Amino acid sequence: MYPGANKQSLSDVSLAVEKGEFAILTGPSGCGKTTLCRCFNGLIPHFYAGELKGDLKVADLNISGHTIGEMAMHVGLVFQNPENQLFALSVEKDVAFGLENLGMPRQEMKERVDWALKTTGIEDLRERAPYELSGGQQQRVAIASVLAMQPEIIVFDEPTSFLDPLGAQKIFEVISQLNRQLGITVILVEHRLDLAAKYANHVIIMDEGKIVLDGEPRDIFNSEQAWLLGVGIPKVVRLWRLLEENGVTLKGIPLSSEEATQYLREALWQR
Repeated sequence: MYPGANKQSLSDVSLAVEKGEFAILTGPSGCGKTTLCRCFNGLIPHFYAGELKGDLKVADLNISGHTIGEMAMHVGLVFQNPENQLFALSVEKDVAFGLENLGMPRQEMKERVDWALKTTGIEDLRERAPYELSGGQQQRVAIASVLAMQPEIIVFDEPTSFLDPLGAQKIFEVISQLNRQLGITVILVEHRLDLAAKYANHVIIMDEGKIVLDGEPRDIFNSEQAWLLGVGIPKVVRLWRLLEENGVTLKGIPLSSEEATQYLREALWQR
């Protein structure tokens, strides 16, 4: 509970995200998503004041017993607005900032910065000032600055809220690549489920500070409770439900237009 609040921001939250998962965390605005994210890297209870009850373990570490600096070695947090995370006069310096604070040897720091810039596809922006970049480029810089720390877990708090659909798609591709190729556990807070759903293997839906649904994406998005909560059910799932209601039975539940096209072709071939 935050100081001065008349109710708990989170209540009876029980959640497990396994190593290597790509989990989407969603729910109506004000349901507690950002508060939960602040718990993952120790901002709660070490930076934001308030009362925290219960046990919270991230990367086998008890949050209450470790500082934010210690947690930063294991959990990276990419904020909603990248401008809140960027402050140096060049992209390279911003990406190196966390490593400098750790007192990392110069050669290792250079190798990590080069790797993070290459992985996020912004090597050509190395000498540019962050304030000169587009929103999508700034978000990549923010991701690179967290990635350089080589955390086991990266939490993204609505990283595409300032981007157009094309820019958002590119960011989701970068996040998915980090998850698939590097095995980084991803927790993505997102409302744009049309674009993000196909990458996830775990979906968590919150409402009024509680976790109300937790499971496999196809099961969650097809559940009546998810529809009643008013979260952004992917349009392709809505289309599938509409077809079923009109007597058209098709294989599975698609999470992308590509999957829907494949299922439709298979259904046509079987006729």
